[in-house]
Amino acid sequence: MRPSLATFPIRIAAQRLHLSVLLAVAVTGPQVSAQTWDNTGNALLNGTYCFREVIWQVGDNSGNLSREIAISGNMNFDGNGNYTLTNVRTVDSTSASGPSTITNGTFSMAASGYGSLTSPLVTGDPIYGLTAQGILIGSSTENRTGYNDLFIAARLATAPPPFQGSYTLAGIDFPTGSIFDVRDSLLQFSADGNGNIPTATASGYIAGKGLGGVSQYLSKLQYSMANGVATVNFGGVLTASTLVAGAKNLCFSPDGNFVFGGSPTGWDMIAGVRSSTAGFPKFNGLYYQAGVDENNTQLQAATAQHTASGSATLDSYYGSFDALTGGQILGHQRVLPASTRKAIHSTYAAWYSLNSNGEDDSNDQEHYFFGAGGAIRIGLGNNPLLGISVALHAPALSKPGVFLDPTRISNAASSAPFTSGVAPGELITVYGTNLATGTQYDPTFPSTLAGVQVTVNNRPAPLIFVSPTQVSALVPFATTEAIASIQVINGGTPSNAVTSYVTRTSPGVYTVPSGGLGYAAALHADYSLVTPESPAQPDEILAVFVTGLGAVMPSVPDGTPGPPSSSASNAIAAWIGGQPASVLFDGLAPQLSGIYQINVKVPHDLSDGTYYLSIAGPDFDTSEALLPVTSANP
Repeated sequence: MRPSLATFPIRIAAQRLHLSVLLAVAVTGPQVSAQTWDNTGNALLNGTYCFREVIWQVGDNSGNLSREIAISGNMNFDGNGNYTLTNVRTVDSTSASGPSTITNGTFSMAASGYGSLTSPLVTGDPIYGLTAQGILIGSSTENRTGYNDLFIAARLATAPPPFQGSYTLAGIDFPTGSIFDVRDSLLQFSADGNGNIPTATASGYIAGKGLGGVSQYLSKLQYSMANGVATVNFGGVLTASTLVAGAKNLCFSPDGNFVFGGSPTGWDMIAGVRSSTAGFPKFNGLYYQAGVDENNTQLQAATAQHTASGSATLDSYYGSFDALTGGQILGHQRVLPASTRKAIHSTYAAWYSLNSNGEDDSNDQEHYFFGAGGAIRIGLGNNPLLGISVALHAPALSKPGVFLDPTRISNAASSAPFTSGVAPGELITVYGTNLATGTQYDPTFPSTLAGVQVTVNNRPAPLIFVSPTQVSALVPFATTEAIASIQVINGGTPSNAVTSYVTRTSPGVYTVPSGGLGYAAALHADYSLVTPESPAQPDEILAVFVTGLGAVMPSVPDGTPGPPSSSASNAIAAWIGGQPASVLFDGLAPQLSGIYQINVKVPHDLSDGTYYLSIAGPDFDTSEALLPVTSANP
């Protein structure tokens, strides 16, 4: 049984924080029918695309694969929600003839370039993805059998770009089902435009070789071009000590700055860039991302102990992130771990620092390099985290009139990017232009504020803040449809409707300063704020203010103050510095509108330091806000 809030009287202090916290993130409606995904961006996919998808099916508890399938060819999009396949090639590790269920399909893309397409391989499974710069990336995180995959496509140019210049590519290869054979590599070479690659170097890791790196030098390579696709012959055969061998088919983005592909007879994925002539990369703003990782930490530990046992964990993902000034990243991934076969939303904070050659090695587990002047970022895992990722700078969107930016629907506490979705009861902040004629704040959460209304699936959303470029509103608790259609109405003039996926929970921790990347808005028992000067202590119980915990018991009307005692309907867990932190209460903050509260106990054996405070619901976790901790007596 949870202790009563009376045992931790934080209400007065919380009221003092209410104005500052909610400004800083600066009613039950009619029943509605099921919502459908916005398809106003379907025209973004139009024409013939070169594509490759690789599926990896984990078959045992050690992470060994039971099946691998690669499909490649041309995907012809009609701009109206349909695609057809041509020149298709499949390679199935369990069948010499490949899968028999290769089908044409459909797609639905929002104006942001975020949406889904039906799988060409597995009937009924979607591939969720994002498109920008003539490139489409994604993953089937919601598939029915729990396989992991990575999908990449690029529009074929009417006049194919020349295969000429210096290239850097990242690749991951699963040549057999064994976890010991997985390898990733950084491949660098120059193509002369006439079918020759004088030299190439590869460096990377092979899981069975331990933590040490592997290097490979190749010379006098040749390639051929056909229908805009390059086939490079790297020669030789793949061994336990080589990273690259045999033929690789490579496709190009319309401008030639992005290249991807893989073996016509294997299950690898390669992605990279042509060396940019735009100077030092500009890495900032919103990016779309997708990738695959294999964590070999347990495998390498077993290898170091000279045992034949070990395990590896595979995951694949898609999502988005914001590269902020000051070297911080605020990101979201929809992740499918092979170990659980249950996809989860995850928001996170990270750091970046570009070195003198314009690459990023600030995270010792991953190496990043850039193309197109910073518009494309490619990631390569460093052992024991093998993998690759592709990130594309998102387009800037604007329209005249009342315009709601479809890429800027965010959690008001954590600032989680738009791909993370929305949850019932969550305070969201939406951005655009001409959303209001002035600026106004009202902590009573009216349904109309300064002539502005917000609807979520045609239900009125209580408002706390409006301005010409930003509006903060509560997602109605009745929003239980799979998709939420969000619209701002300014003085009777509606904006465009923006769709978002609905989650059970979408936890975000309020921070000081605001934005999701500062110190958690947490209180000591004496109502004072936890700060580096007044840190938390082991075994101390803190009150943490959040949003996005979803439905509550008992239910309350949208925007009304929390009752004396409520609880989140969804199970909520917390960690501090990666250690479990007991949750003693989770629910609406009493006497406050639009804000949740979690009472957590700081783990007993934490040493002095600043740690991430992580909060998780059944379908979502966040690890962005910081919490200072000291064992010293105050």
